[in-house]
Amino acid sequence: MNRLVRAVLSLFAAPRVNMREDYAKVRRLQRQLAARPVPRYRALDRQILSADGEHQIPVRVFRPREQRREEILLFFHGGGWVTGDIESYTPACAAMADLTGCVVASVDYRLAPEHPFPAGLDDCVRVARQLLDDPQRAGIEDPGRIVLVGDSAGGNLAAAVSLLLHEQGHRGVSRQILLYPVTYWDHSPDTSPFASVRNHGEGYRLTSTEVQDYMELYVPDPAQRQDRLVAPLMAEDLSGQPETLLLTAELDLLCDEGEAYGRALAAAGTPVHMHRVEGALHGFIALPRFARPLREAYEVINAFLDAADDAAPQPGAAGARPDGTGSQLDGTGPHETKGLP
Repeated sequence: MNRLVRAVLSLFAAPRVNMREDYAKVRRLQRQLAARPVPRYRALDRQILSADGEHQIPVRVFRPREQRREEILLFFHGGGWVTGDIESYTPACAAMADLTGCVVASVDYRLAPEHPFPAGLDDCVRVARQLLDDPQRAGIEDPGRIVLVGDSAGGNLAAAVSLLLHEQGHRGVSRQILLYPVTYWDHSPDTSPFASVRNHGEGYRLTSTEVQDYMELYVPDPAQRQDRLVAPLMAEDLSGQPETLLLTAELDLLCDEGEAYGRALAAAGTPVHMHRVEGALHGFIALPRFARPLREAYEVINAFLDAADDAAPQPGAAGARPDGTGSQLDGTGPHETKGLP
């Protein structure tokens, strides 16, 4: 990356924003940036009652201009468990619906610090169970058509939902798509086992300081941060997980831990397809539709959704680029991780 591009990116990188103090301002700015004067999407807002019956969980359903698939993508947004909501992710979800031809259901789970762990996760589990237990109410004949999707903290929540459903003996979903997910608890460049934290933790879209601030707001108790529902890579048992597509961004500090989780799933017997978007930054799912990282990501996502069961990627298989060339992610070379628990 040349110096000019790096300098521009540094203007948008934490710690210029103190997330622990300014998260409310960031939320407002995200909504303003996502606002559209003329709606270009077909959406329907719904409410699902929480498991304790004390609050409603908003869900926004996006219908594509042309529905080409029967899958429903149950989407958990990113934002470090602290920012992001239905409004700020509306452009990304509308694009997701159109570019996949799927119905997308975006969950407005509760945010920290007002609602720390496990409040947001509880909301995501509640919505997932409702759809799985009563799919016909949502117009789904086959609950196997429900696909969990999440980006960043939302990818973390999707992985945690799958872990929890399996532990509870629930049938769960058959597929999940994790976009540059948070899977580990330590993002300090001094102590993290991942090279990408040290190589890409400053001067880019997302910084180590910002992730650590998010983690402290989401999980105030340090003793809980190594829980497998906060850091799925810490799970002792990863068996019974859904077939997984894991997309990472080359210039993202979360790149290595996301790929480490993919390898851990594969080692536990889960069919895993991994693809690294070269030259991409964290958060590429929210880029304009013409952006190369976004177009590449949706080529891979669509191929994953189209794949027949007998042609599904085998455990440990490398992701293929849209041009057919390989993308070997075997844990060696510059992205090797050492000291992983």
